[in-house]
Amino acid sequence: MEWFSRIADKAGALGSVVSAASCPACFPAMASLGAVAGLGFLGEYEGLFLNTLLPLFAGVALAANALGWFAHRQWRRSVLGMLGPTLVLAAMLLFFGQWWTARLLYTGLALMVGVSVWDLLSPAHRSCSADGCERGAP
Repeated sequence: MEWFSRIADKAGALGSVVSAASCPACFPAMASLGAVAGLGFLGEYEGLFLNTLLPLFAGVALAANALGWFAHRQWRRSVLGMLGPTLVLAAMLLFFGQWWTARLLYTGLALMVGVSVWDLLSPAHRSCSADGCERGAP
């Protein structure tokens, strides 16, 4: 379960960033990142990426981080990991078209990437067992 959660989290974060970077008309700051990465040819598919794949990948990352709770039982890490995808989903599904939607989306994407990098550099370890926490464990 732990390896699935880690892989799904990274796939969700990477997929969300690539989806946002392939939509130059919607998110100009991400367009430059997409052009540098060679994703300019995906511009004709921006409707698919923006309306379908971006929320899908954010949902995958949200589910992976929620399932990650069962693997490591660290609530602060789980909440921080779920906050980024939640912000992306809120920006795309609830608040799309508002003047601050891009800021909300960028914040969510940055959190997703940041938590993924944090997880790569310092993987989570289980701090509590099914029987309960040891003395001194958070």
